[in-house]
Amino acid sequence: MVLAFEGWNDAGGAASSAVRSITTAGDGELVERIDDEDYYDYQFTRPRVRRTGSHREIVWPATKIYRARPQTCELDLLLVNGVEPSFRWQAFTADILTKAAEHDVAAIVLVGALLADVPHTRPIPAALSSEDPALQDALDVDEPTYEGPTGIVGVLAHTANQAGIPAVSLWAAVPHYVGQAPSPKAQLALMRQLEDLLGLTLDVEEVSEDAEAWERGVDELAQEDTDIAEYVQRLEEATDTPNLPEASGEAIAREFERYLRRRRPPDPGDS
Repeated sequence: MVLAFEGWNDAGGAASSAVRSITTAGDGELVERIDDEDYYDYQFTRPRVRRTGSHREIVWPATKIYRARPQTCELDLLLVNGVEPSFRWQAFTADILTKAAEHDVAAIVLVGALLADVPHTRPIPAALSSEDPALQDALDVDEPTYEGPTGIVGVLAHTANQAGIPAVSLWAAVPHYVGQAPSPKAQLALMRQLEDLLGLTLDVEEVSEDAEAWERGVDELAQEDTDIAEYVQRLEEATDTPNLPEASGEAIAREFERYLRRRRPPDPGDS
């Protein structure tokens, strides 16, 4: 089960966009819908009016669960996308984990994006963590160390582990000075991590082009404001120094393997 929620956990809309991309790639079929009005404050998350031809309808905030199996993926996926609830988080979390149990979910991936002091000109950091010792060893990731206010993604990750369902969290850092949606560069970073984690091969060409256009647009804005340009330069200097070891043989090999997977034509014998 892969989950993302619009709202506080979703800077730049990167997390929800990444999960929606996988849903589309896998021709996701809607299998569950959680739209209990006790979960939402409609003055905060308002319903929308949608018109289809001569028909008008009200679309209420909801969490939707899709089943999909993208090509090249050996896993059946449940993809969860919705709006962070306003009320009754413990009941909502129990609802989600009950759905997971009903569909025999073996593990959970929580996807989020947060605003951070990172430059838009460098690769977007996207890091994994887990409270599960077995996953920490298997994925070579650390236990989360964050303390402070949390969102529904953090609550679900912790509660899933308490319930005995292995859970891993994936977070991208979005430059806080351009935190509005969309944030295609952060979305791309999350999609690439999800490719590696889930054994997927996604078509990221359009998102890559959007990310390049987004970066050029922010460059132009920074050039018009010397204060922002100087601030970005300071962020670049702070980022480059500790990250020099990232240009390792292992990192280069990992990126080359990902490139080969994208170029490999599908085997006609594959089901």
